[in-house]
Amino acid sequence: MTTTNLRELATRENDGVEVSLYWNPAENSIYVLVSDEKTGDRFEIDVGSRSALDVFNHPFAYAPTLRAA
Repeated sequence: MTTTNLRELATRENDGVEVSLYWNPAENSIYVLVSDEKTGDRFEIDVGSRSALDVFNHPFAYAPTLRAA
């Protein structure tokens, strides 16, 4: 995702985990960005046709699956 012209719609933080909801008007797409300060993990979820607020409120239910090496 390019960060140019993104509009932050909502953000929240709890126990070192920051969740932000962004709209990209150029692409008319919505993303949720999650950053865990404790582990250093970061990931992005393209909301697509899902409910943006549901993804924002429950990002780990939509998180990309990580495979163990």
